[in-house]
Amino acid sequence: MSGHSKFANIKHKKEKNDAKKGKIFTVIGRELVMAVKAGGPDPNNNSKLRDVIAKAKANNMPNDTIERGIKKAAGADSADNYEKAVYEGYGPNGVAIIVETLTDNKNRTAGNVRNAFTKGNGSIGTQGCVSYMFDQKGQIIIDKEECEMDADELMMLALDAGAEDFNEEEDSYEVLTAPDDFSAVREAIEKAGAPIAEAQVAMIPQTYVDLTDEQALKDLQRTLDLLDDDDDVTDYWTNWNE
Repeated sequence: MSGHSKFANIKHKKEKNDAKKGKIFTVIGRELVMAVKAGGPDPNNNSKLRDVIAKAKANNMPNDTIERGIKKAAGADSADNYEKAVYEGYGPNGVAIIVETLTDNKNRTAGNVRNAFTKGNGSIGTQGCVSYMFDQKGQIIIDKEECEMDADELMMLALDAGAEDFNEEEDSYEVLTAPDDFSAVREAIEKAGAPIAEAQVAMIPQTYVDLTDEQALKDLQRTLDLLDDDDDVTDYWTNWNE
């Protein structure tokens, strides 16, 4: 995976999403609800909630907005109820796509996701049709330019905290963990003061697919843009080698 700049991809995604800050905050708001309902409103006793709060802060969500979201989710009259749904399918030239959603209306979401695939000349597949090509890992990306620790120091810190792997890229460091160890490793890196650009449990492709055909690139971008615009979509992963 060397040379595949994850940080550049994240920055590109973030810049695209800056214009859609409302969507990001909507997604994080839903994730706060899910985390609070699953483990309570106290982040000290709820590692999932701590992870969502860290994600909110990485996306510059104001503290009072985070606190309001937690209080609302914890309220006795909170009617918000979201379900997680995952869709798998193919883009042009067989590019594998996994879409993760949080929704209060599965029919609406399924229709919108199917539409995004169809408009990009792709197709939704059955559960498991492409996920075998990915590994589920905790993935933490650290901005190299802003990181005061050197690579060896950061690597030792991450490995001591339970990380499985450490990769140095041109502009970033990538730490990979087992999903169950993600929270502990993220917290250790955060406490050490390293600037985390992105931290999530992600689907990491085992191999990447190159796209050279101009129409195929346009079609794939059409699908990804539609997924980006959908408030129900929390994330998507592809094995396209950007």
